[in-house]
Parts: sequence; structure tokens; C-alpha cells
Amino acid sequence: MGAVRALIFVTFGTASAGLAHAQVTEIYNCVDRDGKRLYTSDKRETTAPGLKCKVVSREVNVVPAPKPSPSAAPSSFPRETPQAKASAKERQREILEKELASEQQLLADAQKELAEQESMRMGDEKNYARVLDRLQPYKDNVDLHQKNIEALRRELSNIR
Repeated sequence: MGAVRALIFVTFGTASAGLAHAQVTEIYNCVDRDGKRLYTSDKRETTAPGLKCKVVSREVNVVPAPKPSPSAAPSSFPRETPQAKASAKERQREILEKELASEQQLLADAQKELAEQESMRMGDEKNYARVLDRLQPYKDNVDLHQKNIEALRRELSNIR
């Protein structure tokens, strides 16, 4: 029963999707009146008088659909004009430059906060390890903004 469901799924699923052509091949075992056996895949041979036939094997042969040639793009396929491409690159460059300016401002703010925190000394920080633990989030914030600036500069250099 599971094989029949799989066969139906493969046959109808691939054929309806238009992706491949599935063909079912059945092998028959036929016995005539004299006891001679005949194995065939031709259904017409199984209808001869005096033959008792039963299916012994079902195979599904799937032939993939031919791949379209890459040069044969449909005429309705949208094409990007050089002006539209240049405009898109310019918009992308503007956005990246705005993000870069914003990140540089955030970096300056983070560095200022770190400097303020480094100049302060809390009463409970007699151990220098506690000072380092308190400053670590500020250092991480500075590192994050520096990495973002590097990434934005790389992106800008790729566009130009």
C-alpha cells in the first residue's frame, strides 16, 4: 500500500509540477496452458487467450525535464537599465555613508563613556580585577563600534 501511495505521489506530483516526466513500467509473469512462463512488460501480450498473468514488479522511471538554455531569457523578463543600476548603487552608497557617520558618532560616545569610567574609582574597588570587570562592558561597546566601522568601510570600498 505504501508503494502504491509513493507511486501515485511520484507520478502525479512530478508530472503536475512540470519538472519531470514519470513513466511506470510493470513486469508481468504469465503462464500459458502448457505451463510455460513468459515475462513481459508489454501489457498487450498479457491479453492473449489462455494466459494467466500477474504483476511481479512495478518500477517508476523519472526523466528530468530538459533544462532551458541560459541565453533564452523570455522577452518579458525585466531588464535593469544602466541608469537604474547606477542609481541603485548611488542610493546604496548614500545609505552606507549615513550608517558610517552614525557608527562613528556612536564610537565617539562609547569612547567618551569609557574614559569617564576609567577616571572614576569606586570605594569598593580595592582590587584592580573589580575595576577591570566594571570597565569590560564599556570596552566591549567600543570594540563593537570599531568592528562595525571597519565592516562599513569594506562595504563602501566594494561599491566604488
